[in-house]
Amino acid sequence: MTTSRLVLAFVLAFAAPLAARADMPGDPAAVTDDHGMYRDKNGDPTYKVAADGTVDWYTYSGFRRYHSECHVCHGPDGEGSSYAPALADKLKTIAYAEFYGIVVSGKKDVGAANEKVMPAFAENKNVMCYLDDIYIYLRARSQDAIPRGRPPQHADKPAAFDEAETKCMGE
Repeated sequence: MTTSRLVLAFVLAFAAPLAARADMPGDPAAVTDDHGMYRDKNGDPTYKVAADGTVDWYTYSGFRRYHSECHVCHGPDGEGSSYAPALADKLKTIAYAEFYGIVVSGKKDVGAANEKVMPAFAENKNVMCYLDDIYIYLRARSQDAIPRGRPPQHADKPAAFDEAETKCMGE
């Protein structure tokens, strides 16, 4: 992980929980397209679903990465489990910066009846290199923009995705 990414992760890990609680996730409508990566009016990553149900590449990638790294605890399709909360519901109330901070630094919820601990994933390239994709997928699920299960159709993988993946994974 590059020094700048570590610094960003550190800053977001501490600033996001404080700042994001005041901000709800905004309107998920895509207003910009940077080579297949859509962003909302706040600049946060978002999804785009065509009228025929075709999802953008990053939503599809997020589905794949979520089910590779996250569903063991958070359940299939972000629906939650007895072990961890439903992220499809959680993304209705937390903004991107808070999501990012939680994934990077982890989270601990301790109460009289239970103790839930999410580990930090800052050093896991299989999460960090695809964190935006995972967020985009869960954001689409939180808005019921896509149904449960593998998206049946997706846009082609943009060249920018391959370039970013290669750079992040250090290949």
